[in-house]
Amino acid sequence: MEDIDAIAVLQDPVRRRLYEYVAAQDHEVSRNQAAEGTGVQRTLAAFHLDKLAAAGLLETESRRLTGRSGPGAGRPAKLYRRAAAEHEFSLPARDYRTAADLLAEVAEAARLDAELQEAARRQGRALRGDDRPEGELEGGLEAVAGLLASRGYEPRLEEDEGGAVIRMRNCPFHALSQRFPPLVCGMNLALLEGLLEGAEGVRVRMDARPGLCCTVVEESKNNED
Repeated sequence: MEDIDAIAVLQDPVRRRLYEYVAAQDHEVSRNQAAEGTGVQRTLAAFHLDKLAAAGLLETESRRLTGRSGPGAGRPAKLYRRAAAEHEFSLPARDYRTAADLLAEVAEAARLDAELQEAARRQGRALRGDDRPEGELEGGLEAVAGLLASRGYEPRLEEDEGGAVIRMRNCPFHALSQRFPPLVCGMNLALLEGLLEGAEGVRVRMDARPGLCCTVVEESKNNED
């Protein structure tokens, strides 16, 4: 029942707005910041943030924001960030994760990487077709970021040494990628290649970094693949 209870907490519109604000940040958020960012009165924000934390949707820590310690440094602030735990539920109960684990284990043992990647590319093309006409994605990285957001990747536009890139704060296959990194990350890359196929001026490549999706989307140079 824990997952159902956690998701039920988000039915309150103010609570959901606060959760989405905290989840979208790449750093811990204080009560004041959350209140200002969502237009909610601070006391109300504190109440709902603590409810989200109690439900396991947010994690908390206390830290002085001034960087000072000792007398006169002020009280530590309570800070919030999105919890690392995943939540899902279905009625009646279903166990798709176990099935996914077993299928991935068999695919890895049988060395079916190439077959899985080709299937992922086809699926990416099919998903792309649901959102736009084949081969049409105008607007460069910003349009790509919107498409990736709709797939749950939590994209963020950043400046890199080579120019603008999209890094993704969420991997939709995180649990599987922890157990079968080469297999699942290869599948994820192929899925995104299919999803972004035909998008002019952008490409996706591997760029694994701690806490982020294993891929990055960047502007292609001189129409390179």
